Amino acid sequence: MKLVVKLFHEIVVKSKPVRKLFVTQLRRNLTKLIQEIVPEAKVFSRWDKIEVEMPDIDSTTWEVLKERLQCTPGIDFVYRVDSHEFNELDDVAQLCIRHYAEDVKDKSFCVRIKRKGKHSFTSSEAERQIGGAILHNTEARQVDLHNPEYLLQLEIIDQTVALVREKIEGLGGYPLGQQEAVLSLISGGFDSTVSSYLMTRRGILTHFCFFNLGGLAHEIGVKQVASYLWQKYGSTQRVKFVSVPFEEVVNEILQKVDSSLMGVVLKRMMLRAAEKVAEDLALPAIVTGEAVGQVSSQTLTNLNVINECSNATVLRPLISMDKQDIIAIARDIGTEDFAASMPEYCGVISRKPTTRAKLDKVLETESDFDFSVLDNAIAEKKIVSIHQVLEGVVTDTNVEVIATPDVNDVIIDVRHPDEESLSPLMLTNNKILKIPFYSISNRLEELDKNTRYLLYCDKGVMSQVQAHQLTLQGFDNIKVFRN
Repeated sequence: MKLVVKLFHEIVVKSKPVRKLFVTQLRRNLTKLIQEIVPEAKVFSRWDKIEVEMPDIDSTTWEVLKERLQCTPGIDFVYRVDSHEFNELDDVAQLCIRHYAEDVKDKSFCVRIKRKGKHSFTSSEAERQIGGAILHNTEARQVDLHNPEYLLQLEIIDQTVALVREKIEGLGGYPLGQQEAVLSLISGGFDSTVSSYLMTRRGILTHFCFFNLGGLAHEIGVKQVASYLWQKYGSTQRVKFVSVPFEEVVNEILQKVDSSLMGVVLKRMMLRAAEKVAEDLALPAIVTGEAVGQVSSQTLTNLNVINECSNATVLRPLISMDKQDIIAIARDIGTEDFAASMPEYCGVISRKPTTRAKLDKVLETESDFDFSVLDNAIAEKKIVSIHQVLEGVVTDTNVEVIATPDVNDVIIDVRHPDEESLSPLMLTNNKILKIPFYSISNRLEELDKNTRYLLYCDKGVMSQVQAHQLTLQGFDNIKVFRN
């Protein structure tokens, strides 16, 4: 089995030294990613592509690998190909008849060939000869050069032909690890998850910073969505998750700041703290999910006032996007349900928030603010590697782990739907409920307290977190299932 990975088009137009750097980084990332799934795979760099050779794999493994490839920055598309040596063009035609007969049955089709090397035929001549052979030796309906139902794609290099079996669209962007890094402020909502994703897609190492305004459920929810984004789109590199306790900062704002300015001042305090965190981690920029006019603190006037408190470079990838477009991206990348179910904690609510804050008034109201409270919050920040972000959230409740469920136990599969669909849980004697971890707190009324529920996920971490939370809410019939 062979894969041909085509580079994102912006990589192809780079100068030779820059392109080499990008290709080398992408090859490293793909080697790590693919060999975790298929250890025998070999990954090779070419000038305008990357090739992967591996033994044949079953369909389930292929679906897992394909999903990972689709979520890897730097890839334009991937061909799954079968490679064969040939002597004459008729050899290629016979190969195509055998390989594509079922695919073109009762369909219109077209042959497209990319060719390199010295041959006795042109690409157009090869397309006509192979297309004619397929039409007369299979049950294909007709040749259609403009709108075919099936497109046969071949690549001929010298005396080798690659028959494309499947084309997989890639994520685009640049490979992770070759660009610089940023600190992304994440609240778990639509905006912050999409802005974090867009930076990762661009090949930028995206560290996460969460300001805890007082809600344990919110913190756990944000850790879960940050972990999801990293695992799905950035797992070839390690980044950090920073949690800053902001409860006392909020209390200080509530006591010292004019109501109409609370939102702006809170954002200024967050930006000050984020600047210090970024400096400590040697990160050159901060990312936010702000979009012009979306809320009162995001008018151009207020954004300018917020920026004034810091010298940090602030990137706002969503600045001109409509909310529905942001939600659509969240849906595509798998964070929409997270955001819709995210527990919120509103630290400050202004009755009449200003949309045109005056800097002198903001500075005046901040003159009464005890900045030692902000300094303490920054000093008490917690930094953890993203691959460990869910470890330790269960600290005061030991949840029993069950290896063999009783016949009356109900299994709750808490995995993300994408993960569950790739590897469905199969049990003979037990009922299985599919309730993703991000929505389980909203579906507690569905659970019967007289039934024992066993929560399941692949690695046992997410199920342990959710079982812990349900136990704290009074459910003493919750266990963890580990098969």
